[in-house]
Amino acid sequence: MATIVAREDRWQAKVRRDGYPPMSKTFAKRADAEAWARAQEAEMDRGAWRDRSSADSTTLYKLLERYAKEVAPTKRGADVEKLRIATLMKDSLARHKLSAISPLVLSEWRDRRLAAGCVGATVRRELDIISAVMNWARRELMIAVENPVSGIRRPPPSRARDRRFEDDEHTRLLAALEDHAGDEEREDGKKYRQGTRNIWIKPIVLFAIETAMRRGELLALSWKNINLKKQTAFLPDTKNGETRTVPLSSRAVAILGSLPYCPVDGKVFPVTPNALKLAFDRATTRAKLTNFHFHDLRHEATSRIAEKLPNVIELASVTGHKDLRMLKRYYHPRAEDLAKKLG
Repeated sequence: MATIVAREDRWQAKVRRDGYPPMSKTFAKRADAEAWARAQEAEMDRGAWRDRSSADSTTLYKLLERYAKEVAPTKRGADVEKLRIATLMKDSLARHKLSAISPLVLSEWRDRRLAAGCVGATVRRELDIISAVMNWARRELMIAVENPVSGIRRPPPSRARDRRFEDDEHTRLLAALEDHAGDEEREDGKKYRQGTRNIWIKPIVLFAIETAMRRGELLALSWKNINLKKQTAFLPDTKNGETRTVPLSSRAVAILGSLPYCPVDGKVFPVTPNALKLAFDRATTRAKLTNFHFHDLRHEATSRIAEKLPNVIELASVTGHKDLRMLKRYYHPRAEDLAKKLG
């Protein structure tokens, strides 16, 4: 039998039964304490009782923090996932106890994110992380939680992007990536620096346009996997889980030849994902490029390479697309260019 004990102006319910750990919980009303005790005993009678103490005491913030340390590093694209986890940890949702994150709470968070200007694809990726974290907590940590993501409507997928350089945007972006003296002078007579001071950002952008490589592939690229004589770059770990050897144009080889060798893990571009994102965003702002993301360089590169390699099988071997339908999402020929081919 459960015991209900008065504690000053509150009521504490205690449940003890052989084969189960002792439980107690405090409530403002005696009726709530009694109802909770009856519910615990009913679950024990049915053999459906689960220890919910961890779910009641652990916040989503703590769970995300542990997941980022123990699980995220083992996954492909770990750096990007850690950035998304950090964003979730800053949100007020992370202060909720796991037991308090219901489908209603999560749907309100979803609507708030969308109202703040987040695109549906971003919210969907964040929901994927919450879902993975909750499943991990239930299966690996034995925390009695249900996955609230399965009970809500996901935002519809975003329309496939087809953003490419327009007019002189390519020239403006490259100019914004240059480090040079500005017009404004400091008190000592020297001029403030303008542009991107990180020496690796502009070469990464140029190399991305030449190769159509993904951001993660660029940042993981090692000198040991570069063969300048054969003009190839070997990628041992790609997004689709397969290896790929990327043919390098003479311009891509020239870009590599202009780079200093960096002993830090032998990386060709020793830059963190966050540093690249911030530097590129600032450059597009200076260049007055609207709605242009780093991944759009892959669209631009694929469309340019397609003009040299009209065979879609050859094109897919360069870009790494296993599905030709996905390749079509990245190939965006300009109508005026097609018109010229028609004559």
